[in-house]
Amino acid sequence: MKKFIFFNILFLNLLFAQQTPAPEQSKSILIYGATTHVGNGELIKNSVIGFTNGEFDLISSTNEIPNNQQLENFLNINKTKYDTIINATNHHIYPGIIALNSNLGLVEVDAVKASVDDDESGTFLPNVRSIIAYNAESKAVESMRPNGVLIAQITPNGGIISGSSSVVQLDAWNWEDATIKYDQGIHLNWPSPYTFGRWWLGEDRGLKRNMNYSSQIENVRDFFDKSFANMNTKKSMNLKSKAMKGVFEGTTTVYLNADDEKEIVDGVSFLKDYGIDKIVIVGGTGSKDQINFIKENKIPVILKQPYRLPSSEDADPRNTFRLAKELLDNNILVSIDPTGTASDRVLTRNLPFYAGSFSSYGINKEKALSLITINPAKILGIDDEFGSIEIGKSATLFISKGDALDIVSNNVTHAFISGRNISLETHQTRLWRRYSNKYSSSQ
Repeated sequence: MKKFIFFNILFLNLLFAQQTPAPEQSKSILIYGATTHVGNGELIKNSVIGFTNGEFDLISSTNEIPNNQQLENFLNINKTKYDTIINATNHHIYPGIIALNSNLGLVEVDAVKASVDDDESGTFLPNVRSIIAYNAESKAVESMRPNGVLIAQITPNGGIISGSSSVVQLDAWNWEDATIKYDQGIHLNWPSPYTFGRWWLGEDRGLKRNMNYSSQIENVRDFFDKSFANMNTKKSMNLKSKAMKGVFEGTTTVYLNADDEKEIVDGVSFLKDYGIDKIVIVGGTGSKDQINFIKENKIPVILKQPYRLPSSEDADPRNTFRLAKELLDNNILVSIDPTGTASDRVLTRNLPFYAGSFSSYGINKEKALSLITINPAKILGIDDEFGSIEIGKSATLFISKGDALDIVSNNVTHAFISGRNISLETHQTRLWRRYSNKYSSSQ
């Protein structure tokens, strides 16, 4: 009897794990009356946005029409061209938000070991592919969509080289359907030149020099040397060396996880010694002190989310919010890492609010939006299709009643991925309705 109950509960959990993915767009859609935030810094008021077969084919504004009669004719003509009409007056349209460096779909419950698949045993694992472990039916994945997060870079954790990341859209049956770009980047966790004292051995808890830093770098160099020597050997069965081939040939991006300014300089210089130019810094809390170095090497920076403690005890807490502006002012391509640690994956849904917080410290609101739209699309190499609302691009967008970067007013009413009208239903929305009904009926 107990087994029967257990399997029934398991079946129900699987059945209601996620909403059924939306079918391919079969009817053309026209949205009019909203303010469209293009994603590249531009703004279109009283916009008219149309898309067919998953691509934008009309982007205009009624502000350009001089009189009411012409306006009425314009809308009537376009309404006859499209099957579905959405009146979005007093609403806002945004391109789908793109999350970088996330382990969404790789972990369901941290305390349940069987549901954790974001880290493999070992130190150098470039051959580990996060995409094949991605669970498209994760409840954490579906909870991203009501805040407009529709695309994510799925990234492994652990070791010195964690493995390769891929780019997915967040409404799919399985990882094959979800994938936008396979094995786009390799993730290198640069050793820290500092360490904290081991209190359990009676050492001072404070920050001190890492005496093993040089030897750790030599281990990384030894791996790179062996990988470079073996990557073109036809008879070699070394999967790690073969996985590094794209890094040396310039087809695969290296995501350098480095915070301290010394980590940044040492890591970038190391990669440059091997002729590697496709580098992205992840973390970058110390990037302020190396702005010229980063700018000269034309390296994008994925900053840690601003809701965190400063990097040192005597630092101004507001520095974490100001850093994005300082980098942008120096024409450095900037985006946001939504999670502080691997266990913070659900914080990815707060990504638009992190951009909103950065905008409170001197960044124009539309430019702040680009931190989570066109900028990450450029970093991932998918900006020809995603990241902004432009003719010919994928119709991946959402409609909000309020400001998507404001935690109070954001209220997403519709979301589309490649023209597919996706569900915004989640475990949280079901609970909200359940208890809303309870308390409304008791009054």
